[in-house]
Amino acid sequence: MTESGMKVEHVRLRELIRDIPDFPKPGIVFKDITPLLRDPAGLSLAIEYLTQPFLRENIAVVTGAESRGFIFASAVARNLSAGFVPIRKPGRLPHEVKSQEYELEYGTDTLEMHADAIRAGDRVLLVDDLLATGGTMGACIEMVRSLGGVVVGLAFLIELDALAGRRKLGDVPIHSILHY
Repeated sequence: MTESGMKVEHVRLRELIRDIPDFPKPGIVFKDITPLLRDPAGLSLAIEYLTQPFLRENIAVVTGAESRGFIFASAVARNLSAGFVPIRKPGRLPHEVKSQEYELEYGTDTLEMHADAIRAGDRVLLVDDLLATGGTMGACIEMVRSLGGVVVGLAFLIELDALAGRRKLGDVPIHSILHY
């Protein structure tokens, strides 16, 4: 452990994430994960940490929200011998879709997944790179449940604690590797 109590591996991951001030708008400090994605050991470590808590949970499907969630969710699905289901922005899936609208800071947005992607009783893990306000993941949870899936847990590389997104997600177990 380091002086701050974090594991050395967590410090390594944190060093691979850079802050981009005033992106995408003034006052926002964007957490850029592209250096972590470029680093083979860092990427592997992040995926391992996202996978570990769910190894014995009998996960059938891992979902990932567009677009950075795809990167982590598909690798976690492979580690869990589970299927992967992408959750996309509207108009990007070719078959019948289930849609979920959700609130943004200013306005609303919509996410979609194939209507046949989750079967009743499927044990589902939802993975994304970042938990901020919880809007995106809340919409994902609602879609999975509306199709009969059982949400076993949520896994994030980064959680922005000050935005309190986890409060919007109910009693679903949440695993976040890094907290800012």
